[in-house]
Amino acid sequence: MPINLRHQFNTNFLYPLPIGSGQRFGGGNALTDKLMGGWQWSGTLNIQSGFPFTPQIGSNASGTGDTLIPDVPNLNPDFKGSVILGKVGQWFDPRAFLMPLAGTFGNAGRGSFTGPGFWNLDTSLAKKFSVTEQVSMQFRAEAFNVFNHPNFASPNPVVFSGNNYSSSAGAITATSNASRQIQFALKVLF
Repeated sequence: MPINLRHQFNTNFLYPLPIGSGQRFGGGNALTDKLMGGWQWSGTLNIQSGFPFTPQIGSNASGTGDTLIPDVPNLNPDFKGSVILGKVGQWFDPRAFLMPLAGTFGNAGRGSFTGPGFWNLDTSLAKKFSVTEQVSMQFRAEAFNVFNHPNFASPNPVVFSGNNYSSSAGAITATSNASRQIQFALKVLF
């Protein structure tokens, strides 16, 4: 069963802000240097396509009794249109599938459909202050999921409830990361 991501991009960055003594801006003023100098901006960016998922029929129509590998439906040869709708309430169209006959296996490929993609930016600003020769402090302001972008989890893969289409087939009921979070930290280094 394929579980790989088709596309994934990750990057990290660290940028010392050009403000303060010896920098491009604010180097001539001691107050500006103390308040604005020495800051670093850093972050991580993650962008990826969705994880593959497999539609399931919600019962053991094949009669194997294997509950670890759920049975899959048949592809509906009369279905026209896109199987993936891309909506949170219904990511895929359950009418694209048919219940296999009892004692048979469905022909929908395992991992042949793709769930929602993901992108997230976490960032922080940090400044180190000298307290004494041996002691310094670091102040950090961190923001996770800066743009508060909702990244949705995989859809409900169960297409059938008994012999009828399930009302929750393809519905997405969770997110795959938290909403925006901001935190401040003060660390003593000695």
